[in-house]
Amino acid sequence: MGWIARTSATVTWTALMAARWLRGPREDFHGKVVVITGGSRGLGLELARCFASEGARVAVCGRDERSVQRAADELREGGHEAMGVPCDVRRRDDVKALIETVVQRWGGIDVLVNNAGIIQTGPAMCMTLEDFREAMDTHFWGALYTIVAALPAMRARGGGRVVNISSIGGLVAVPHLLPYVASKFALAGFSAGLRTELAQENIRVTTVFPGLMRTGSPRNASFKGDHRAEYAWFSISDSLPGITIGSERAARQIMEACRRGDPELVLTWVAKCLAKVHGLFPSATSDVLRLVNRILPSAGGIRARAMRGSESESMWSPSWLTALSQRAEIRNHQVDK
Repeated sequence: MGWIARTSATVTWTALMAARWLRGPREDFHGKVVVITGGSRGLGLELARCFASEGARVAVCGRDERSVQRAADELREGGHEAMGVPCDVRRRDDVKALIETVVQRWGGIDVLVNNAGIIQTGPAMCMTLEDFREAMDTHFWGALYTIVAALPAMRARGGGRVVNISSIGGLVAVPHLLPYVASKFALAGFSAGLRTELAQENIRVTTVFPGLMRTGSPRNASFKGDHRAEYAWFSISDSLPGITIGSERAARQIMEACRRGDPELVLTWVAKCLAKVHGLFPSATSDVLRLVNRILPSAGGIRARAMRGSESESMWSPSWLTALSQRAEIRNHQVDK
């Protein structure tokens, strides 16, 4: 039986070496140009801080000019080289202008992080075609636009890194988030296929599947149906210790995955377990999520109208149950000053 063990060890070692070779060398971000969409607040802002702390030149973009400049000012005040560019990734012309601005100023692009995102929460019957269109325009088409625009600059540099922020909702269909889920599934599939095709050009693509993160985003998310109850369960879930991850820690792990050129990164132990169980037992996972859906809020209330989280507060949220998320709101510029 010794030869079996030796053969297994040899195969394992060969596979590990091959995977390491395919990933390429670890990236040094000092002096590199990093573009982060949705970088004015939340996870995007945390990622900007991380890359800037490594000596990278960071360009952040977002739809709100004031928020974008506020984020860029914070980075510059910390002694980092940064710029803020207003950009709606749903508009291809905006994206082309963003990439051209960065290339003209810094000569190229080394890392692109597609982080721009929206969240629409509520029962499927409350969602409109426009909700699905907006989610796809932001998560899928927005990422596609930026990648197409940035690839020539990366090729001119001889390679680069692309990080696409999907979600555990891009692996498992979570109820009451269908526009989000559909668009994140699309991004995940595109990202995986893109990695295989760009590897030969020394462009490494990493797909990130975060679970629940304390970024402070619920207050700026969109809620439908019984919007106060929807906001309560979503914001409380997003704040609970043990099952969530802090935005700073998440950003650091994403940056390290980008540095290594990892194909995928799943964040939080809950998300990892859910992904593995769903992969092995998809029917059982579907049955459990069907039960979860039964205890989620009904389709009453404001129905197809949308209210922001900040307009959906109740006795449950904000409360001590959402304390960690409230801290993240301030740290990550989710609250206007």
